[in-house]
Amino acid sequence: MSTAIGFARAKGAAAYVGDGANRWPSVHRDDAARLFRLALESAPPGSVLHAVGDEGVPIREVAEVFAAHLGIPAVSVSPEQAQDYVGWLGGFWGVDGPASAQITRDLLGWQPTRPGLIADLKEGHYFA
Repeated sequence: MSTAIGFARAKGAAAYVGDGANRWPSVHRDDAARLFRLALESAPPGSVLHAVGDEGVPIREVAEVFAAHLGIPAVSVSPEQAQDYVGWLGGFWGVDGPASAQITRDLLGWQPTRPGLIADLKEGHYFA
C-alpha cells in the first residue's frame, strides 16, 4: 500500500481501474507474522497456506481512502492508463483476485485479529 500511496501522492490522483469493483485480498502484517510462526511450528510438510484476512477489498474503496487522506481526487482510469497512475503496479491494479484462507484457518486454527485493510488505512499511519 505504501508504494501505491506514493504513486497517488506523486500523480495527484488516486486511481482505480474502470468501476473499481475489482478486489484484492489483504492481511495485516501482524496476522501474517503470526501465521508464519504457526506454519513453522505446526504446518505439515508441503502445506500450501494463504495469509488472507480480507478476502476481497474493492480497489475503488482503497483509492477513496487514499484520496481522502491525501486531499486529492479518486479517479477512474482505463487499464491502458493504469501504469501512468500507479507505475509498475499498473498491470495488477485492475485485476480481480479475491482469495480465501479457509483451508489455512482450518489446518492451523489461525484467525486474523488485526484491522482489515480499509480500517487500517483509515487510521492514517500509512500517510505520515
